[in-house]
Order: sequence, then C-alpha cells, then structure tokens
Amino acid sequence: MNASPAEELRAIGSATLGESGARRMHHRVKPAWLGASVAGPAVTAKCGHADNLAIHVAVARCETPGAVLVVDASNPPEFGYWGEVLTTSAEARSMAGLVIDGGCRDVGALQSHGFPVFSALIALAGAAKITGGTVGKTVRVGEVDVSPGDWIVGDVDGVVVIPSAGLDDVLRRARDRVKAEQEIFVALREGATTVELLNLDPSGLDHA
Repeated sequence: MNASPAEELRAIGSATLGESGARRMHHRVKPAWLGASVAGPAVTAKCGHADNLAIHVAVARCETPGAVLVVDASNPPEFGYWGEVLTTSAEARSMAGLVIDGGCRDVGALQSHGFPVFSALIALAGAAKITGGTVGKTVRVGEVDVSPGDWIVGDVDGVVVIPSAGLDDVLRRARDRVKAEQEIFVALREGATTVELLNLDPSGLDHA
C-alpha cells in the first residue's frame, strides 16, 4: 500500500524537503517538546493583540482531519496562546498539530497528549479571548507566507512549507535526493570520502 502524502513527508523529513524546494521557516519556530513530528495541510489563523480568539474559532471550524493549524501570534509573542485546553479540542477535531509564531504553555501536557506543537517560545501568561485576528487567510509565520491548503512538515530540525500546487514537484526532488544520499552512504561505508564524492576543492584552504 502506498504511503499517504503526510506519511511520506514525515518520513523524508524537513531537512531534505528544505533542500528540495520547500520553504524553510525561521529557526525560532521549533518543537515545543522533543520528538514532536507532524505533516499535513494547513489551516490558518492570525491572532489579535495578546488575544487568541482567532485560534479558538479556527479549531472550532476545522473540518479537515489531519490538518495542521498555522498561527501568526507575533503581536506580541510573549503569551501562552495555546495550551492543554486547545490541544484537547484540536484532538477531538482530528487535527494533526500546531505551528505557531508565538508562545505556548502546558508543554508537559502537550507531550503527554503526544500532540505535536512547534512554537517560537514557551510563555506562561494567558491570552485574552475577545476580538481581533483572522481565520482562513494567508498568514506570515516564521518569515514564510502560508495559505490554507499548503503542506506543513515539522520535526526536530524545524518546519518547512510546501505550496499546495508544488507538492508533487517537491516530492519528486526529495525522492531523488534520498536515493542519491543512500548511494553516498554506501560509498562512505566502503571507504570513500565526502571530498571525493561531492567533488570538493580544498585548494582554497590554509592547511599544513
């Protein structure tokens, strides 16, 4: 049985995808807990000032199993816009994970749930739930524009974004790269060096 796009993307990993045409988010957006890994189509939200009403609405409206919620919560980021309550709600909606350019909290609980969260920081202070923000529009997260339906992949190395129309092309390049790297690994184990295999030129180095 063929793997689903999400399964294949997770198996390939963010680093290889980032070398194959996916857009890399800024390194400040990283796993909130060790071992978090996610891949899926994006649903989007942008928070108002220190307010997470948009997140609550985005979760409540999500009808896409396996979706990854992508949130611009950078105004300002130093609030716990997401925690265990929203995680429980997202799991009930069959959402796959969260990527947020802002703060989250209840990290121990998030890990216990096994719910993948990628955030810019951990923050204790709670957010208001009153007004402001957007749901279902293009957002800028980790210095990358993300539209609903774009593919998101996050793991220990970071988060990448694949525009929905470019998924097949990125996967093709990534498969080719994985195959080429496997051949390199075989050659290295047989005694070849990376200098030889990658055709590196050491002539510009200052060495003995």
